[in-house]
Amino acid sequence: MKITRVETFLAPPRWLFARVETDEGVVGWGEPVVEGRAEVVRTAVQVLSEYLIGQDPLRIEDHWQVMTKGGFYRGGPVLSSAVAGLDQALWDIKGKTYGQPVHQLLGGPVRESVRAYAWVGGDEPAEIREAIAAQTEAGFTAVKMNGTGRMGPLASRADIRACVLRAETAREALGDSRDFAVDFHGRVSPANARRLLPLLTDSAPLFVEEPVLPAHHHALSDLVSASNIPLALGERLFAREEFLAPLQAGVAVVQPDISHAGGISELRRIAALAEAYGAQIAPHCPLGPVALAASLQVAFTTPNFLIQEQSIGIHYNKAAELLDYVADPEPFRFVSGSLLRTDRPGLGVQVDEAAIRAADRNAHAWRNPVWRFDDGTFAEW
Repeated sequence: MKITRVETFLAPPRWLFARVETDEGVVGWGEPVVEGRAEVVRTAVQVLSEYLIGQDPLRIEDHWQVMTKGGFYRGGPVLSSAVAGLDQALWDIKGKTYGQPVHQLLGGPVRESVRAYAWVGGDEPAEIREAIAAQTEAGFTAVKMNGTGRMGPLASRADIRACVLRAETAREALGDSRDFAVDFHGRVSPANARRLLPLLTDSAPLFVEEPVLPAHHHALSDLVSASNIPLALGERLFAREEFLAPLQAGVAVVQPDISHAGGISELRRIAALAEAYGAQIAPHCPLGPVALAASLQVAFTTPNFLIQEQSIGIHYNKAAELLDYVADPEPFRFVSGSLLRTDRPGLGVQVDEAAIRAADRNAHAWRNPVWRFDDGTFAEW
């Protein structure tokens, strides 16, 4: 079997799909994307395709090594994301070729269901309460919200109090038997994080995500010591080597994105590294159905998996939803806030190819917002 064609499709709200075709008619799908830079990743996929055309798709590890290391200049979000989507597609082909779900090829399942959380915003406490009520009524047992909007390097008491009030409102709405996570989104400086984390302790978040930007990871050990709240990060890290220092600093949860951090092949290795440090994995995935399906295949076979992000209902999805691009939504049906294991071959998702091709005819050009403070200076989004 040989790879004969690689195609890419831009699809709203901000996604990029890759289709890898073989001469035996087996087709694999992946999601190679950097949100806000999808067109750049699309070009990187085209460049990598020059190598893949004519190759045996089943030699996944060898292809991963060549795609990640075959150039003198390596790494970074664009290349890692291009590799990630192609890696997903190759695993999809392999599973379909052998008539097995990918999790069976990775060693078999260790769980029958994958707990997921839902997005509830976080801008206003009243909105949080209403959004949490809606998600708990839908059966979810965990939610995630933003901890803050724009925040200066040394926040006012009002801004600090607003973040704490959000967390207190979430805990009150959820009670003690459900969980919520707080996402700092890299908007919080190390100084503000040291102030905030102890103040959030009584609300007991499941974790605080991206407490600081990757550029400030040298502050992580101090932040771990500042509070007993588990810290989580990883959506802006792209290789297992980048997770080593945060794990050594005591980060409790790592959040690699299967469409950014080298795909299924690298996500498995990051999970194994985290396990050696007693840390859990909660894959980042505010993306489309193929990325979620690939994440689930890893979750089903990973002992130190904690919880899965998913994008149904997330605020980014204004022009389309995850289920708009699948022919059969059954693999994405939630039961008590969890997704159930299936034995469908490959990634287990049946994409609606006609819908994806139609979406590409009106290709999106999504960009993340640019925020500024009142004085006109740049603010982290």
